[in-house]
Amino acid sequence: MGGMARALTAHCDMLGEGVHWCADSQRLWWSDIEGEALYCCASDGSALRRWEMPERVASLAPTSKNGLILLGMASRLAVLNVADGAVHTLHALKLPPGVRVNDGRCDRSGRFVFGTMNEAPEHAPLGRFYRLNCNLSLELLDLPPVGIANSICFSPDGATMYFCDSCDSRILCCDYPSLANVRVFATLAIGVPDGSCVDAGGHLWNAQWGGWQVARYTPQGELERTLPLPVAQPSCVSLGGADMDELFVTSARQSLSPAQLALQPRAGALFRVSVLEARGLAESRFQFHAN
Repeated sequence: MGGMARALTAHCDMLGEGVHWCADSQRLWWSDIEGEALYCCASDGSALRRWEMPERVASLAPTSKNGLILLGMASRLAVLNVADGAVHTLHALKLPPGVRVNDGRCDRSGRFVFGTMNEAPEHAPLGRFYRLNCNLSLELLDLPPVGIANSICFSPDGATMYFCDSCDSRILCCDYPSLANVRVFATLAIGVPDGSCVDAGGHLWNAQWGGWQVARYTPQGELERTLPLPVAQPSCVSLGGADMDELFVTSARQSLSPAQLALQPRAGALFRVSVLEARGLAESRFQFHAN
């Protein structure tokens, strides 16, 4: 069913997020939001690279232009030029005070769908969902407001979008791209839903913040398995590796007390778990198109 979770790199992030396996380059990308850093490495943790960012990065996507990485930064959408480390702004976002960009992933057509979150302690539902189209136009999606947008991913055929409000215990879904028929996909028994991905069989894998685990749901929303982790706060997941049978999981040490950290010293590490019979589905790159 799955192997033991092992830390892939030596360092621990304060708030690891946005993990993304790029099948084309055979590289793993993720960010430390609070550390304002972006990372890249091979599937075994080697060839680690780090870029300091001008502000927090919560989500990302490789693009159709080799050497450019799309970044969902706290207040803007931007691209990183991997060669020289330069960050170029695509859209400066007009967000309410205390609201920042959070989770994001490309749909099957290569458009970047992302959400925002309210950082105030009560997380009032000021977050929304947006789509960056391939011609770089930006649109607000007609989906319910949320406190913390998360769990954005798409079925293999692209006809279903999954998403959630991490203030709730439910993962929702809707028809896509129409956004019609918003409905409950799954309800968590423990923890709250954070980042998700979908495998080649249409199963959804969800990092369950506060639950010490990743869960896999069938396309019908039934809990199929759980993978225990040595950390309480897994934050995002991606399937990849040479055979697409490795699950990569970011985690966080943010908000943990010294006593809690003593019980989970690798909190904030990036983990790798062999998932054996399951196979990942290559994520879409963001597709730059002419207007």
